Amino acid sequence: MITKEAIIKRFISYVTVDTESDPKSDTTPSTAKQWDLAHALAKELIAIGMKDVTIDPNAYIMATLPSNVDHDVPTIGFISHFDTSPDFTGANVKPRVIENYDGKDIALNAEHNIILSPDYFEDLLLYKGQTLIVTDGTTLLGADDKAGITEIVSAMEYLINHPEIKHGDIKVGFTPDEEIGRGAHKFDVEKFGADWAYTMDGSQIGELEYENFNAAGATVTVKGKIVHPGYAKGKMVNSMYIATEFINSLPRLETPEHTEGYQGFFHLYSVEGKVEETVLQYIIRDHDMAHFEARKEVMQNLTNEINTQYEREVITIDIKDQYFNMKEKVEPVKHIVDIAEEAMKLLDIEPLIKPIRGGTDGSQLSYMGLPCPNIFAGGHNFHGRYEYVPVESMIKATEVICKIAELTAEKALK
Repeated sequence: MITKEAIIKRFISYVTVDTESDPKSDTTPSTAKQWDLAHALAKELIAIGMKDVTIDPNAYIMATLPSNVDHDVPTIGFISHFDTSPDFTGANVKPRVIENYDGKDIALNAEHNIILSPDYFEDLLLYKGQTLIVTDGTTLLGADDKAGITEIVSAMEYLINHPEIKHGDIKVGFTPDEEIGRGAHKFDVEKFGADWAYTMDGSQIGELEYENFNAAGATVTVKGKIVHPGYAKGKMVNSMYIATEFINSLPRLETPEHTEGYQGFFHLYSVEGKVEETVLQYIIRDHDMAHFEARKEVMQNLTNEINTQYEREVITIDIKDQYFNMKEKVEPVKHIVDIAEEAMKLLDIEPLIKPIRGGTDGSQLSYMGLPCPNIFAGGHNFHGRYEYVPVESMIKATEVICKIAELTAEKALK
C-alpha cells in the first residue's frame, strides 16, 4: 500500500520549493526558480527507476515506465504542472499537517486571525476524520498542481516496486507555466509518444472532466489627457472615468462570483490607472463556442460605442484566444474517459463527471493531437491562503493512476 507518510513527505518536498510563474515574462519557464524543482524532479524520476528521463531547454520533463507485458497495449500518459499561480505568493510555503480533522475551524494564522472554516468552505466537512495539509495563512499551498506531481511519481514508484501489476508503456510529463496559460505551448507531443493521456490537475476526489471553458484574454487600454486640475475645464480627459464606464457597461451578473456550471463570464482581474492612461485586464470564458464568440463581440462593440462619444479614439481592446473546449477532441475517443471512470468505481470512488470551470494543459494538448481528460488531484481552494489537500485524496488519486494503467493493459487483451 502507498503510505501516508511517503505521500506527505514527497508533497511537502515539492511545495516548499517556490515555483511561481510570471505572466509578464516572455521566457520559458517564465521564472528561473521553476528550474529548481524541475531539476529535482528529473533526478527523482531517475532515482525511482524511470527510463528515458529528459528535461529540455524549456524545463519540460518526460520519462517512461516500460511495459511489463508481452502483448500490444496503447501507450498512455500522465501529466501535471509544477508552477504555482501568480495570484498569490508561493514563496516560503510552510505547510502544516492536521491529523484526524475534527470538522471545526482551523486557525491557519492566529496572529492575523486567518481561519479556515467549514462555515464558509463547506467541502471541509467531506474530510472529517482525515489528514489535511494546510497553509500558515500567508501563502498558497501549491497543491495545484504539486499534488498531481506527487501522485504521478508515487504511482510510478509503486508500479516499479510491484511488477505483478501488469501495464503497457506509461509516459509521464511535467510542465512549467500552466498557471499563466502556457503550460502546453512547447510540449512536444510527438516526443511524448502517448496515444492518450490524463492530466492530474482536478480538485475534489472523484472529479473526472473532459469539458472546459473556451478562453480568451482581453487588454482594454483607455487614453486620457492630463491637464493641471486648476485649468482643466473642457481640456482634461480622465481615463479612469472612461474605464469605469466600460466596466459598468458589461453585464454585472455575468462575473465569476455570480456564475456556475456551464455559465460563462467576463472577469476583470487587474486595473492600473492614472488620468493619462488606464489599463484593464479581463479574461473571457464560456463552454459554448457561439456564446464565447458573442462575448468577445460584446466587448468589441462596447469599445466602438464608447469611442463614438469622443472626437478621437480613446479606448482600444486587444483580445487573444487562449484555449478551447477539449470536449470536441475527447468525445470521439470517449473510451479513455470510460477507463478512468471504471478505475474510480473499482476503487470505491464516486466519479464526479462535470465541466471544468477553468483550463488545464489537457485542453491545449487535446488540440495538439493528444486527447487528455482531467482527473482529480485532491486539493481545494486553489490560488490562495485557504488552499488545502486531504492526504487520503492524494492516495486515492495515486491508486487511480495505477488502476488506469492496469485496466488499459487488460482491455488490450480483449
